[in-house]
Amino acid sequence: MIALDAGRLMTGRIDDETKFDTALHASLALMSASARAGDNCGVLIFGRRILKFLPPRRGIEHFDAVLEALHDVEPAMVEPSYARAFQFISSNLKKRAFVVVLTDVVDKVSSKELISSLKLLRPRHLPLVATIGDRDLNASVSKVPTDLNDAFVQSAAEEIIHERGSALRLVESLGGLGLDVTTQSLAPRLLESYLRVKERGML
Repeated sequence: MIALDAGRLMTGRIDDETKFDTALHASLALMSASARAGDNCGVLIFGRRILKFLPPRRGIEHFDAVLEALHDVEPAMVEPSYARAFQFISSNLKKRAFVVVLTDVVDKVSSKELISSLKLLRPRHLPLVATIGDRDLNASVSKVPTDLNDAFVQSAAEEIIHERGSALRLVESLGGLGLDVTTQSLAPRLLESYLRVKERGML
């Protein structure tokens, strides 16, 4: 089950795409891979409320239905409700599922709500939370700042890295999986995680 955040932080643009667009393309790649592996896959799009829900299935007709349902969805400047999204998943998926949450967290408030809401998925489901960054923040903080602006940018990047790292460590302490990825690495890292879950029999 792919849960795709369509909230404020996913409106950020990288080149010609929003983070939401990149996450949507990665979701379709993951759906295709799961279908080839014989697994059902569904999609949930959420902001403050549930925007779209296609329950897990497989086959070309299901894939076409997903494309039709999602072609006009756009992210909005709202805070996402993880609690509402995860409660919806818990209520609608009775069988154990691998729940891939595509989002971004850059502050304590969003991190706290995400973590506190995970109890709605555990222990029945296995969540993977992928936080999608603009670029490799670790690379930006490894350089020696040349002026005050560089120092400010590095300080902000370090804070984001800390918040994401703390959130993902808490996800893992609750029995889930965490990924901190850039838009460029999102799709391949998702596929790697999906294959690893299958290989290790984690479901």
